[in-house]
Amino acid sequence: MAAAAPPQRKIRVVVAKPGLDGHDRGAKIIARALRDAGMEVIYTGLHQTPEQIVETVIQEDADAVGLSILSGAHMTLVPRIVQLLKEQGIDDVLVTVGGTIPNDDIAPLKDLGVAEVFTPGAPTQDIIDFIGSAVVAVRVA
Repeated sequence: MAAAAPPQRKIRVVVAKPGLDGHDRGAKIIARALRDAGMEVIYTGLHQTPEQIVETVIQEDADAVGLSILSGAHMTLVPRIVQLLKEQGIDDVLVTVGGTIPNDDIAPLKDLGVAEVFTPGAPTQDIIDFIGSAVVAVRVA
């Protein structure tokens, strides 16, 4: 009789608020929705530096990081976080961004390596589905 495949561990997502943005209601809503969908969520809290976020991703062995930015600093903070991940040799962590991101900035963020950008009004189920399917695709690859 063949041995059963080991159970797949839960998807681990770091939800982070980089920079000086003090509004975290949306991040908390997403964190709760991801938890309710069966993911393990590590919420970093407010005012995290890019270095702190990357350290959390490493320490928590995260599959994905969701960056919530409402301050307008996304074109400074996101490139720094992506750069730090690359410097640490981390190329298998899904990076998503949510918040008030102008349409003109979405393509440059994706060019940096951001997998998806979710703007205000994005259904939480779309975020759950995207992270779930993208992480599974990385695990299978």
